[in-house]
Amino acid sequence: MKHKDLFEDRSRRERQIVEILVRRGEATVADVRSDLPDPPSYSAVRALLAVLVDKGAVKHRRHGRAYLYRPAISPERARESALKHVVQTFFDGSVSEVIASLVTLSDRRLSADEIARLQALIDEKKGKKNG
Repeated sequence: MKHKDLFEDRSRRERQIVEILVRRGEATVADVRSDLPDPPSYSAVRALLAVLVDKGAVKHRRHGRAYLYRPAISPERARESALKHVVQTFFDGSVSEVIASLVTLSDRRLSADEIARLQALIDEKKGKKNG
């Protein structure tokens, strides 16, 4: 089954919960609630998790008397999903603006190896052969 983007069509609270689960890997309702800013009631968090399970963004398993919740996709795909969301939301889809911002924000110079890796990725995207 193909999963939708983790952050697509999510409310602010749903995005916050998904971010917590991505960061933690797995969490109980109480864990999620403790990490939420201005947390709603326990039952509200449980209901939001149930919605995310129904939408296919989150999976759960029984652990004793509680359930453990986790993202429905791998950590790698979750990172890609989060980055895609940031690029679309804050940079109007512009990858070059994201890269420029990251380079500008860094408090250190890029190493020769980092520059070479970035250049290789750019060349690959342009369809050039590396070497």
